[in-house]
Amino acid sequence: MKNQAENSCPAVDIGGQAVMEGVMMRSPKAIAIAVRRPDKSIVVKRDPYHPLSEKHPWMGWRFIRGAVNMCFMLVSGMKTLEDSTKMLGIMDEEPTKFEKWLAQKLGKGIDKIVMGTALVLAVILSIGLFVAIPAGVESLLKGAGMPALGYTLLGGLVKIAILLGYMAAVSLVPDVRRTFQYHGAEHKTVYCHEHELELTPENAQQFTTLHPRCGTAFLLIVFSISILLFLVLNVVFPISNYFLRLLAHLVMLPLVAGLSYEVLKGLAHSNSKIAHILRWPGMQLQRLTTRQPDAGMLECAICAMNAALYDLPSHAPRTAEGWAILHSYRESAPDYVPPEAEAMA
Repeated sequence: MKNQAENSCPAVDIGGQAVMEGVMMRSPKAIAIAVRRPDKSIVVKRDPYHPLSEKHPWMGWRFIRGAVNMCFMLVSGMKTLEDSTKMLGIMDEEPTKFEKWLAQKLGKGIDKIVMGTALVLAVILSIGLFVAIPAGVESLLKGAGMPALGYTLLGGLVKIAILLGYMAAVSLVPDVRRTFQYHGAEHKTVYCHEHELELTPENAQQFTTLHPRCGTAFLLIVFSISILLFLVLNVVFPISNYFLRLLAHLVMLPLVAGLSYEVLKGLAHSNSKIAHILRWPGMQLQRLTTRQPDAGMLECAICAMNAALYDLPSHAPRTAEGWAILHSYRESAPDYVPPEAEAMA
């Protein structure tokens, strides 16, 4: 079969995110999460999705929507991870004394406080690794007399090296490797839907795990565009002070995100030779963050896709939280008829 990694994707984007033992899928109208519990059942939840641009049209403007989407994905990504952990049932264990004490002090808002703290720490870590350290390297090299072209390129290479090192390091963790397999399952299922094939593990398995719209590719585009923009800045307005340089990197981040998002969308929806060449590095970088999934992982991704596109199956039993309980991907299909209903017919 022709290498699907060379194909562009449709203008209507449906994508998702790998979570612990499952997959999240986001359609234009809904967000669905499907996870595989230890008892092998698949638990699925679905929530309506309303883009921020519906309430605030300016948030959908070109070169602004990228920064908005990046912030939204950062916040919603943390919530998705929290939701998927709850759905697995691993949080039903007896809380520790510290957890009980914390719940007494913080009350019902403990989940939001913990999630907010984790989000703040993640942002601080990201800024430290990908902004503060490269800016420091640039300042040191500039102080040593290196020209703008040299210290800007080396500062950018430091960002990319940190990214590659981080991805390679986390892939050594067994749970992360399984999450990378679910990441591959998400991509294969999205490809299967884009090629208008029936959503089955067999159909999805034939596709590549590398997708043009992956967030991994987005990160590489962000770093590449930041190098170009800061090269212009360093040539036109050279900054010697480290803290001013750090501030400049932070101030320009929304612009970098906005431009990168438009580039990612443009490359993903183009079949030109130059688009193939430009998106190739981002596609290859996904080899670090995706792995080949098994059939069970593809079933989870298919259940999430069907729920996001159509709704939770009405015939499926529900948990106390209202999540659907499935035992096969077939049960998530919109045309599925339960055996008992078929027998009655």
